[in-house]
Amino acid sequence: MNVFREGMKMQDRIEKIGFGTIIQHGELNKRVYLMKLDKRDGSEIIEQINTLARANNYSKIFCKIPQQYAPQFLANGFFVEAQIPGFYKGDQAAFFMSKFLNSDRLLDIETDSLIELSALLKKTKVLKSGDIRKDSSVELSRLTKEDLDLIAAIYRKVFASYPFPIHDPDYILETMENNVQYFGIKAKGKLIALASAEVDKESQNAEMTDFATLPAYQGKNLSVLLLNAMENEMKAQGIKTLYTIARLKSVGMNKTFIRRNYIYSGTLIKNTQISGGIESMNVYYKNI
Repeated sequence: MNVFREGMKMQDRIEKIGFGTIIQHGELNKRVYLMKLDKRDGSEIIEQINTLARANNYSKIFCKIPQQYAPQFLANGFFVEAQIPGFYKGDQAAFFMSKFLNSDRLLDIETDSLIELSALLKKTKVLKSGDIRKDSSVELSRLTKEDLDLIAAIYRKVFASYPFPIHDPDYILETMENNVQYFGIKAKGKLIALASAEVDKESQNAEMTDFATLPAYQGKNLSVLLLNAMENEMKAQGIKTLYTIARLKSVGMNKTFIRRNYIYSGTLIKNTQISGGIESMNVYYKNI
């Protein structure tokens, strides 16, 4: 069975509920993800997402909310898995809060990876911007509509499954025309690595995400090079807080963000369907 294609068949969908709250839910991740809470909905959205999750037999509800709503979510059985200070306009914090509806989702926690993460946080040295050098044989730039097929092709090669349909050029185009900026590295005109910045201009934050490097070019610190360039661009655009949700099992990606002085703020247990299974994810942030 082709895990990637099977995963895409049941791709989770993004919807608006209430007055404008944005959620993602479906069988791929077996969860409801409250991506952006409309302030007009407030804590009243809790009942709606609880009902949706139970009706579909999802095993987790995952929410990203302003800190002012955290007590009401706590009162409803949610707990804090991570938080990011200054997430909204460099001022108010965001809380990443979850509720597990099936205890099986808490089985087989990646203990070894958590222990390895502890060692990474202790031993990995911060790499200053001035120490990052671009190889003259590669070209780094912001990607455009001309690169849609190349972007999708790399994601198909790197990820067996993914929580969003980044394998689809039409989806990439839709995000590019809205709030996502793609950056890539090319060697002899061939796209070999890329990442994206999902920008929330209203809240002045950006998620540094969707890093992918072709296997033949891994181990060359291309993700560090991309991240540094993206940080500089986000700062120039007036963004105040950068963050990422990185795979716990991906030592390389965790090291990339630690080396760029991002702060670890928590682990989202069994949160995201990626590369063929539901994995735990680490949250990192940097205020710039």
